[in-house]
Amino acid sequence: MNAGPSRARRIGVLLLWLAAVLAGVAVISRTQFSADLSAFLPASPDARQRVLIEQLQSGVASRTLMVGLEGGKDAAQRAEVSRALGKGMRASGLFEQVQNGDHSEWKEAGTFVFDRRYQLSPEVSPERFSVDGLRDAITDTLSMLGTPAGNMVRPLFERDPTGETQRIAEEMIPATSPRTEEGVWVSRSAPRAMLLATTTASGSDLDAQAAGIAAIEAEYAKATQGMGAEAPKLQLSGAPVFSVQSRDKIKGEAIHLAIVGAIVMGCLLLAAFASPKALVIAVLPVLTGVVAGTAAVALVFGSVHGLTMGFGSTLIGETVDYAIYYLIQARGAAVRGTGWQRWRDLNWPTVRLGLLTSVCGFAALLFSGFPGLAQLGVFSIAGLVAAALVTRHGLPMLAPDGATGMGMRRQMARLAGGIVDAMPRLRMTFIVLGVAAVALMAWQGGELWRASLSSMSPISKASQELDASLRADIGASDGGTLVVIQAADEQAALRATEAAGAKLDTLVGEGQLSGFETVTRMLPSIATQQARLASLPDAATLRARLAEATTGMPLKPERFEPFIAAVDTARALAPITRQDLDKGPMAPVVRALLFERPGGGWSALIALHPTDRFDKTKLAAALAPLPEVQVVDIGDELGSLYARYLHEAFVQVMLGALAVVVLLGLYLRSLRRLVAVCQPLLLAVVLTLGGMAVLQVPLGILHLVGLLLIVAVGSNYALFFDQLQETGRADEDTLASLMLANLTTVVSFGLIAISDIPALSAIGRVVAPGALLALLLSAAFGKRRAR
Repeated sequence: MNAGPSRARRIGVLLLWLAAVLAGVAVISRTQFSADLSAFLPASPDARQRVLIEQLQSGVASRTLMVGLEGGKDAAQRAEVSRALGKGMRASGLFEQVQNGDHSEWKEAGTFVFDRRYQLSPEVSPERFSVDGLRDAITDTLSMLGTPAGNMVRPLFERDPTGETQRIAEEMIPATSPRTEEGVWVSRSAPRAMLLATTTASGSDLDAQAAGIAAIEAEYAKATQGMGAEAPKLQLSGAPVFSVQSRDKIKGEAIHLAIVGAIVMGCLLLAAFASPKALVIAVLPVLTGVVAGTAAVALVFGSVHGLTMGFGSTLIGETVDYAIYYLIQARGAAVRGTGWQRWRDLNWPTVRLGLLTSVCGFAALLFSGFPGLAQLGVFSIAGLVAAALVTRHGLPMLAPDGATGMGMRRQMARLAGGIVDAMPRLRMTFIVLGVAAVALMAWQGGELWRASLSSMSPISKASQELDASLRADIGASDGGTLVVIQAADEQAALRATEAAGAKLDTLVGEGQLSGFETVTRMLPSIATQQARLASLPDAATLRARLAEATTGMPLKPERFEPFIAAVDTARALAPITRQDLDKGPMAPVVRALLFERPGGGWSALIALHPTDRFDKTKLAAALAPLPEVQVVDIGDELGSLYARYLHEAFVQVMLGALAVVVLLGLYLRSLRRLVAVCQPLLLAVVLTLGGMAVLQVPLGILHLVGLLLIVAVGSNYALFFDQLQETGRADEDTLASLMLANLTTVVSFGLIAISDIPALSAIGRVVAPGALLALLLSAAFGKRRAR
């Protein structure tokens, strides 16, 4: 047996290896992990996409929670719990606003609205304060005194006979507000009380969102203490819930896959090597690769997406191959008397070339305009390179003669030998299947790639149904269409919003919309406020017009002196500014609908409440004359994003494949050998796609990443069969290493295929059969009689 490397060299290499791993762990320990799908949105979006991404990352929708209290003893109990829960949530300081139908916090805001009613009421105009206008307004207000709303109107009549306060209140009531019972919001279709909350923290701060959810659960426990089984059930939904659930599910699934994968792979390797030492050594390149990949992503991007971390489990399938090749093939070399040095000279060049082809393939992802896809590229390259370097330089320090135990390697070699002998006879069958697969894919066309961005989300169907139910109960905008106003400054944005609101009022009148929510109802532009105040007559003029307007009414003109004084005071008021609304219950609404953009300028949003008659084309036509206004259809924009994402991924993968072919051509320097190596890889990809088409699986971005992995993993098999073809003999150790490497790859990706995370299962369902096909096809097209 070979004496192995010197003691000094062994110690130096192992210390350097350990230091690199510890440095990677230190980087990871300070890394933030995220799970929002906005990481898989483009880094350089167009104007509409930029608005959408801003809202997904930090907009009010990303911070809004819907809370349901279902069941329980009766409506009174649910109302009691709702009030207690709402009070606790407001006191926690974690929520910007909490709404549940309890309007006690609006008392101060009501005073502000009353004092500024002539700046806020959309009815204030010169015509409103003409003789005829005053007569009509006062008559309308008098008619309300006999209605249920009269109790609110009567105390204000002398100071607001034209009913401006009532008009403002009507404007601020959402078009589809929830039903109220026992003083709190309740569902229209279920025994359920409703709350709506907006967190203070940004939607991208998942730790803060998790703290907010935990606070709701804690306050709910306090509010229902002592109620036992009769307590109403807490229901939570909204973007923060989905984000936290996604992160926790991805984290839990990654741990689960790592544990199960480690047990299964450990059993396979132990059976193959019959040596616990060899098992531990085989795992070291895998662990090093995962640490290196995670640390590299953290250093390049500043954070690591959960899907990227989950993708780390896919590296097991390829990085463990390097250790298997070394441990088995170095043993064979040691039997012939030269050990690890012989493996380095004969087999390492093939492993190195397989590594370079994988790196070329994944390097294409680095240039993607989508941060999530670029993260997968950085992770894969750093992980594969680290694992290969550990195999090349580290494993000879630990096992210079490879894995000395035989285990089941002889049986694996025999099985591999049988495959090598049998596969060439199936060559024509594979070709026919490949032609059929191409025909099927051509027939299906673009329909084959019909997955969507939402297919990457791990949120269950039950959670999505609960979200839809709570959203319907609370009357929230469906968010399907947004009207977005962009302008250079705040006042320009407000003026454009008012112009858009006038167009939308027409659609409300036509029944296209049941209503809409706009910031200008609480914060009109300064120009509009000044125009309204300019409509107010002076005291003497107003007194004379009132005397004429009330002729024939059972009202004495002197009764309106408080009204005259209020109008005279309002004429001198300063304009309402955003700073005036920074505190109180109106502040969160204003901040949600009017905000300064990160890149400069201001944006305003108008949330729509469409009816069954809603026509997007009419909406677009109505707003077309306003250049600052854009209509953003969320579904269409997400579809456009995903189409761009898919197209770019196709381009990147094709460039990666081209780089692999060029690299192989430069190394092999033979067109015949190049075709022999590339042919099984291409056919493996085609047959895998054909299988997906037969099963009618909607393919998407991560299936495409899986196809890239087939090439990365399969290139190693094709290159080894090319080596066997050139040397003219297939030794037992090489065949056993190929068989075991393929088995571990298929098993590891098979485990990923049954994952509950759609993004991971998509990769596993492609790579597991594809890797097996790559080995079989390499045997079918690579074998030639020994010379």
